[in-house]
Amino acid sequence: MQAVSWTTGGALGDIGRAYDNVGAIPDARAYPARWSEAAAVFRDRLAAEGRARLGLPYGAGPRHAYDLFLPAGTPIGLAVFVHGGYWKAFDRSVWSHLAAGPLARGLAVALPSYTLCPEARIGAITAEIAAFLDRAAAEVPGPIHLAGHSAGGHLVTRMLCTDLSLACAGRIAQVVSISGVHDLRPLLGTGMNEILRLDADEARAESPALREPRPGARLIAVAGGDELPEFRRQNLLLPTVWHGLRAETAAFEIAGTHHFSVIQGLADPESALTRALAGG
Repeated sequence: MQAVSWTTGGALGDIGRAYDNVGAIPDARAYPARWSEAAAVFRDRLAAEGRARLGLPYGAGPRHAYDLFLPAGTPIGLAVFVHGGYWKAFDRSVWSHLAAGPLARGLAVALPSYTLCPEARIGAITAEIAAFLDRAAAEVPGPIHLAGHSAGGHLVTRMLCTDLSLACAGRIAQVVSISGVHDLRPLLGTGMNEILRLDADEARAESPALREPRPGARLIAVAGGDELPEFRRQNLLLPTVWHGLRAETAAFEIAGTHHFSVIQGLADPESALTRALAGG
């Protein structure tokens, strides 16, 4: 794990830049097209092999659907990837290729879409992911391995919190939060909050760092070594807090990666990221 350089908070007007990954990453706007292209190629291949079940419903809303990819043999469990985009962008179709690593390790992989802000509040999105997870868990037996990126890191760590009703909670083997946002309160001072519509009460209620983990919770937090300092701070925050609440926690950084490149390891069955998700 790389050393983290700590900085003071700065003025409220600076907080937007602290969370502005597009402004911090060269060629940032080219990444979504690359992801979408790789995802489509992967999805078409798995569909041709009869190993893709696409557009499975988990609710009545137009975005209440998920894709399920199956390994070559009988699944040894279920892996999940919940996408980021600050709860206001993207859907499951952009990330299909990230199922490749867990699939090669024998896990079925489910990727959901969810209602985006401002149509939904973040608390409602949390409830949607819980509904999705219970539905997907009914399709695939065995342990559940959760991963989420950025806002998705927030959503999967919320699945470990004691306040959330989740029928399959006892099957969750571990959660990997990749560049996760674990304390939402700083976002109150960002321009994006015009879309997120967070208020102080919801920011507190929806922050995993201010919630208690279920007994036996296992959390691994991962960030890129070249991420913005605020994401590196958030990466250490939740494992530190939850370790004191008797969760099993770990945190590490992947050198030479930033907020958009850190997730690529999920496409590689031998990467540190995939091994962390699959449990070795």
